[in-house]
Amino acid sequence: MVSSRTSRHTENFLTRLLTQPAVLVQVASTRGSVPREAGTWMAVFADALVGTIGGGHLEYQAIATARAQLQAGGQGAQVGQAPLRFALGPALGQCCGGVVHLRFEPVSARDVPALALRLSGGRTPVALFGGGHVGQALAQVLAPLPFSLTWIDSRDGVFPAVGLGVVCEHSEPVQAAVAGLAPQSRVLIMSFSHAEDLDVVAACLKRQRAQADLPFVGLIGSKTKWAAFRHRLEAKGFTPEELAHITCPIGVRGIAGKEPEVIAVAVAAQLLQSL
Repeated sequence: MVSSRTSRHTENFLTRLLTQPAVLVQVASTRGSVPREAGTWMAVFADALVGTIGGGHLEYQAIATARAQLQAGGQGAQVGQAPLRFALGPALGQCCGGVVHLRFEPVSARDVPALALRLSGGRTPVALFGGGHVGQALAQVLAPLPFSLTWIDSRDGVFPAVGLGVVCEHSEPVQAAVAGLAPQSRVLIMSFSHAEDLDVVAACLKRQRAQADLPFVGLIGSKTKWAAFRHRLEAKGFTPEELAHITCPIGVRGIAGKEPEVIAVAVAAQLLQSL
């Protein structure tokens, strides 16, 4: 019933919603300096919260408004009702200076299928090749971020237990999965084998040559590894302009740690920069 491409926050929200009602608070529009953008949401239950609309007195007042509606049995807030206006000034104890319009929507178990589709929309597809230590750390880091993750490996049974926000795919040969990637996928390549890495990079370059729909292709490794790969890919007929599309090493500059979790954070930040 719940989409396999929902984020961790959405998964938590929808799972809890199966047993108790909530009010979905969503940023409908903004003007000026505000903590979160339009589309951001928070689910308010009688005894719990999922997500955030930016914190501070704005969120505090939104929670109070939502829980008052819950206590009234969901009355006072209906789908299609005009959003409420909140000025982020002295009255809210904030100095952002902008204006936020919030929509309050009572939801319950019957709304789960529609919400699963609605809240999972607009997420950027990421294809992660490799189920090793860095891949596992990356899957954890990417789960709450605005990405839908497809995790691919040639080894069957390599994936750990994952939440609903990840689609796991066994592909042998591994590069065969490239043809089926969603358009505009960000691709991360970190298999257990340099030979597999090379095959996936070549498949991505061929797809990019034909369709130009993989805006980011990143390869884990050193400058030395990329120099060796570049030589082999040139021998396969790829031009310098095509090879310039590959990012190697991956991760934002200035983060030197080599622990899987550190690499995962650096790569996730780089993906966010690509949006």
